[in-house]
Amino acid sequence: MTVGSRYLVALLNLALIFINAHTLGIDGVGQVGLLVAGMNIAVIVNGVLCGNTLIYFMQRYGIRLLLAPAYLWCLVGSACACGSMVAMGLLPAGYGWQIYLLAILNSWVTANARFLLGKDRVAAFNLTFLLQGGMLFFVLLALYYGVGWQTVDGYVMGLFLVNGIAWGVSLLLLLPLLRQEPRITTETNALSRLREMFAYGLWAGADTLAESLTTRLNYFLVERIGGLGGVGLLDAGTKISESVWHISRSVSFITYSDVARSDSAEERRQIALRLFKLTGCAMFVVMGMVALIPEWVYTKWLFGAEFVGMRGVVVGLAWGVVAFGCNSILSHYFIATGHIRVSATCSLIGLASLLLLGLTYVPTYGVVGAAISNSLAFSVMLCYSMVLFCRRTGSRWQELIPNGEDLRELSSRVRRWSAQRRSKH
Repeated sequence: MTVGSRYLVALLNLALIFINAHTLGIDGVGQVGLLVAGMNIAVIVNGVLCGNTLIYFMQRYGIRLLLAPAYLWCLVGSACACGSMVAMGLLPAGYGWQIYLLAILNSWVTANARFLLGKDRVAAFNLTFLLQGGMLFFVLLALYYGVGWQTVDGYVMGLFLVNGIAWGVSLLLLLPLLRQEPRITTETNALSRLREMFAYGLWAGADTLAESLTTRLNYFLVERIGGLGGVGLLDAGTKISESVWHISRSVSFITYSDVARSDSAEERRQIALRLFKLTGCAMFVVMGMVALIPEWVYTKWLFGAEFVGMRGVVVGLAWGVVAFGCNSILSHYFIATGHIRVSATCSLIGLASLLLLGLTYVPTYGVVGAAISNSLAFSVMLCYSMVLFCRRTGSRWQELIPNGEDLRELSSRVRRWSAQRRSKH
């Protein structure tokens, strides 16, 4: 159900891209892209205390002692993130307070969802995820075509409604757990707990923030040079390309769980190698098909005449999307084996590479230059992870390249998956 809910939300969000393109136009899509990017950066900062850190510390301290610090940190973390972005001129003019409040609301939903997941309330967790991720499609349809609010402000209102409903429902689901939870006595005071949580969550937060900036920093560079229309074109092309990442994200979850459960270093190495090569093959094929879509499909059927140049963006991102997906497999291997600093360092190297490449390519080649610089930065990340993986596991470079046996296994897995799908129907 968890994987199914993620794919359902992904499909609804993909359909929403096309609706936004026809409703808001290329400038509106660009404005929304900047707004959502700013909100997500603040949410990642909040994730230091509101993400998986909560699941880790729940068994020790329970929900009661963690809820208030998590909620309060969202106020502080969002202020720090949004204040920094305002000072750097990154946030869309006139939307600073909206982004701040949306980041808080979104992070509160995330915190509630992590508490539910930590208590093994998977159905409640999935419901929260579906409400927050999937309901936006239907709410915006109502606002755009029912109310006639076909503007960026209508989109912002949709975000407030969806996150508000998701927060309210998730809180109602969480309250019984709070009432049932026995009071946990601990010798540590609140300040000590905060320090402990920050020490645990900081590296994971730095990793996620650097990774997010590597995928979205070019939005802000393009906006300075090409305006909102350039951001709209880049955002549309990026989201089409990144839809392929659902393959690697699903496999990354398997990588993390399988590697974490194994006690054998050789078995962990073989798991990572096998899933790395299978992911690479699958993503290469799917991204290759996406890159072959002709320009007229985007301009006549999917987005509209304003979005001329979409295929150039998709082709520019193609190799980077595959590289980033493959890198996520190795990144989850490092995290599962307790080497989160390797993953964080990789993301920071990718961010530094993107800054250098973006400042070089975007002024000269515009939106396509932004796509190419992203691909090159993702490739640098992949090379770093591959070098570290080989050094730490004693693997040879040849073992990272798919061979005939890997392709036969991939074909076998596809046939088994197809057979399972047919048996269900």
